[in-house]
Amino acid sequence: MDVKSTPSYLYWLFCQFELITCSYLMEPWEKVLFYSFNLAMAGLLLYTAYVCVAFHASSAFQLLCSFLGNPRENALSVVK
Repeated sequence: MDVKSTPSYLYWLFCQFELITCSYLMEPWEKVLFYSFNLAMAGLLLYTAYVCVAFHASSAFQLLCSFLGNPRENALSVVK
């Protein structure tokens, strides 16, 4: 892809997005609310996915370590 055509391609994608969501019919203040809501939801979705994937990867790694015979010490064995 040519670097010079990248802005025009992004503009084309934005126009497609406006056509699909019918946001080209909205007034400017409605567009601001609509886009800010969509960006907030996308941000929350990405943050939640990041947190959940990190938690599940950590749990899977601990399970894999216990299967391989290298169990981590738990809190009770450290206290005793």
